Amino acid sequence: MDGGGGGGVSHPNLKTDRASGGGVGGDGGPAVGVQINQRHSHRRLPDFLQSVNLKYVKLGYHYLISHLLTLCLIPVMIIILIEASQMNPNDIRQLWVHLQYNLVSVIVCSTVLVFGSTVYIMTRPKPVYLVDYSCYRAPDHLKAPYERFMKHSRLTGDFDESSLEFQRKILERSGLGEETYVPEAMHFVPPRPSMAAAREEAEQVMYGALDNLFSSTGVKPKDIGILVVNCSLFNPTPSLSSMIVNKYKLRGNIRSFNLGGMGCSAGVIAIDLAKDMLQVHRNTYAVVVSTENITQNWYFGNKKSMLIPNCLFRVGGSAVLLSNKSIDKRRAKYKLVHVVRTHRGADEKAFRCVYQEQDAAGKTGVSLSKDLMAIAGGALKTNITTLGPLVLPISEQLLFFCTLIIKKFFNNNIKPYIPDFKLAFDHFCIHAGGRAVIDELEKNLQLYPTHVEASRMTLHRFGNTSSSSIWYELAYIEAKGRMKKGQRVWQIAFGSGFKCNSAVWKALRNVKSSQNGPWDDCIDKYPVELLS
Repeated sequence: MDGGGGGGVSHPNLKTDRASGGGVGGDGGPAVGVQINQRHSHRRLPDFLQSVNLKYVKLGYHYLISHLLTLCLIPVMIIILIEASQMNPNDIRQLWVHLQYNLVSVIVCSTVLVFGSTVYIMTRPKPVYLVDYSCYRAPDHLKAPYERFMKHSRLTGDFDESSLEFQRKILERSGLGEETYVPEAMHFVPPRPSMAAAREEAEQVMYGALDNLFSSTGVKPKDIGILVVNCSLFNPTPSLSSMIVNKYKLRGNIRSFNLGGMGCSAGVIAIDLAKDMLQVHRNTYAVVVSTENITQNWYFGNKKSMLIPNCLFRVGGSAVLLSNKSIDKRRAKYKLVHVVRTHRGADEKAFRCVYQEQDAAGKTGVSLSKDLMAIAGGALKTNITTLGPLVLPISEQLLFFCTLIIKKFFNNNIKPYIPDFKLAFDHFCIHAGGRAVIDELEKNLQLYPTHVEASRMTLHRFGNTSSSSIWYELAYIEAKGRMKKGQRVWQIAFGSGFKCNSAVWKALRNVKSSQNGPWDDCIDKYPVELLS
């Protein structure tokens, strides 16, 4: 199964590492951590903030400068308004008399005012609001505790003793708990991974999330103007988006999109696509559905690098309601601030580091390269270097650039200043692909345990739910009552290809947990203490 992100890769000749746990796979499939020594240190996520590629810094400032005209016009307009508010009636009469006898001044002032207003209106992006979202929670009979998982794996007869032991170790060290879910077809012995069962899984997840979303927001399906669905590995005909159109009888002129093969970072890509569509189509709603399908993508072979997704991937999905209506600002939870996407597919190693293929026995799975962690680190470095100028305080940027200048012209041995992203973001939603990536991001970004708590607990409670995991994490933060008005949250996800994508949201109010949220009956049990 394709995984989304970069985790420690496990190979047959390497011992699993209890401290590293599981990592993230590419388009939907994760990777497990490995015992890293000096000989294999290059397989860990690199200390990416110690080396900076200036071209990505320039790219970040390109994004910033592209809105420079708007930024300059705003203070000018404010100054004009302040000056106008301080004028008395006599000043206004004198200005009128002056303008009556000075046609050139009138024309110049009018031209500047009209031109400036037009440019501001034309270049100002329309705000995109997140009204609400919903995360699917499977019924209890689909839970897959370790003992049942291993029992069923043994009874299938497809795995040899070495593969069974390998899966057991992954489960124990992955960070997953005993209450994650696998689809109905995988609870049978032998499993029944048919097309009909895969459709049933997709319907249960997508419709379950959408039913709850429409119920909690009061929005009618006919009001939806844009629909974006992403699922990496299951792309039937008619498409998943068409299944939703048919189920809810959406209007005939809806702009619908179905994204496939884009991995665990596809949720952010779908948000970006919906945002762009909302810039074009006024006064409408967009729904983004993110999920992955396990039923037909279970690996029944013995190649260890392909067994990892079986152990970490679990049932899950989300539905997000976006709006560009100004009236929705009053009830919306968040406003979309930035989306930054990084694609390393031009590099052959990055392109093939997570690759769906058949093993020697002809069984399909996802092959995970030994270079996965290093490639994930490079993509992440590119992404945050581009994102930094958009979100970091000026003080952090000045320190960063001063050290870069000193390094370039005076002392090449000095390390670049590591910006404190905790000054830019209040909350972090790191894709819950596996423990390895969460551990390494916590270390490299110098985060506190509370910053990665949502990611760890989501991995423990729901497993790797692919592109929807960042929404389970946001739901966790809300359920804990930690999201306050004005705070910013950073969602970051990885996917095959290789991609690293970020979305930044700003809370418009003190956000409470949504109706029928995934953590409603268990939030008081968390955080739980995980085994090291």
